[in-house]
Amino acid sequence: MFAPKITKEEINLLPTARFEGKISLIDNNFKVESAIKELRKHSVVGIDTETKPCFQKGRFNKMALIQIATLEQCFLFQLQHIDFSDDLVDFFADKNIRKVGLALKNDISGLSKLNKLNKFKPKNVLDLQSVIKNYGIMELGLQKIYAILFGQKISKSQQLSNWENSNLTELQQRYAATDAWACLKIYLRILEEKPLSIKEMDRLTLEFE
Repeated sequence: MFAPKITKEEINLLPTARFEGKISLIDNNFKVESAIKELRKHSVVGIDTETKPCFQKGRFNKMALIQIATLEQCFLFQLQHIDFSDDLVDFFADKNIRKVGLALKNDISGLSKLNKLNKFKPKNVLDLQSVIKNYGIMELGLQKIYAILFGQKISKSQQLSNWENSNLTELQQRYAATDAWACLKIYLRILEEKPLSIKEMDRLTLEFE
């Protein structure tokens, strides 16, 4: 159906893809409600998170950014400036909105730590790593999966940058938005190729009690 593998050398020859839509930076609590209201208009979104890298063994930084993307817009929630509010908790718990990402175990774990009242119970969360093998793709990384499906390369140049910057650079914002948007694009592309049954999709969907 699709090529099962792709090499780094092949990826390096591809044109670069990036999110070109609207980026909305959510850097104070007053912006959260309207952002979630807009996102609730969509039945499926792409999600990702960013954390400032830590190069000392045994030390970990708190999650700094949540990205939630539609095809046209990406909201960047800066967690050092906003609360992990009920609006966000309820959005992730909404079983009618599919949240699609890649390698989500650490993301969900990080978000759970932000919710001190232990009310964070995500619903309808789909990890692409559990789905992509149904389409003959053996890669697990976002860059390689996207390259196989679209013949384009996603830049990783900002991956190890400081995500706790109060003022994220244009490159950081575009990089962060691209990752969440790319997850959504992958999901829509594979379903276009071969829809999965409701039973299959339910089996692959993560839910947390």
